[in-house]
Amino acid sequence: MLTAIAAVGTAMALVTSPAPVEQSDVPPPGKIVIDVLTVNGSGCRAGSAAVAPAPDNTAFTVTYSEYTAVAGGNSDPTDFRKNCQISMLVHIPQGFTYAVSKADYRGFAHLASGATGLQKASYYVQGVSETSSVSHPLTGPYSDNWQTTDEKDEAKLVYAPCGEDTVFNVNTELRVNAGLAHPDQTSFVTMDSTDGSVRSTYHFEWKQCAS
Repeated sequence: MLTAIAAVGTAMALVTSPAPVEQSDVPPPGKIVIDVLTVNGSGCRAGSAAVAPAPDNTAFTVTYSEYTAVAGGNSDPTDFRKNCQISMLVHIPQGFTYAVSKADYRGFAHLASGATGLQKASYYVQGVSETSSVSHPLTGPYSDNWQTTDEKDEAKLVYAPCGEDTVFNVNTELRVNAGLAHPDQTSFVTMDSTDGSVRSTYHFEWKQCAS
């Protein structure tokens, strides 16, 4: 979390930074660099989440290797809910600013009859605006891949301040309820991957800044 002084500095930057003035259909040239500052949560211990920007500057991905919520059977009672918060410092080319317009989440779920699952997420630029959380339920019986998408209208996008590196936060949660029908059966929802094939993708919208 930002300290009170840092928060004031961010608020001043919002006033003094050049405003985004023009939608850019083409991503900026140059390289986006994303440095992971912190990784916290029961679903992503240190070293189990990787972040990578797309080569064409249209998005970045997060890949988890140990992100699974489990309930029922012989599972630990605390494993029914897993969460992960990742804070990233985003360096973007000069003269541009960004918003995240869409987020795609993927994984696998195995839910016994009567069991339910939940995938929940939010993402926001530190000190600018927090996106309200969006939840997607799953209902058993279910045993298959799943995919969800959160998307914002252009008019509701909140752009990062121009001319600054920004801290971008991703908050996610997985939850499983074994239900009453078959509590002896193990149910789980996962958003992890051992081979890098299951990724969460965050799509950029770009604007050019006033000179």
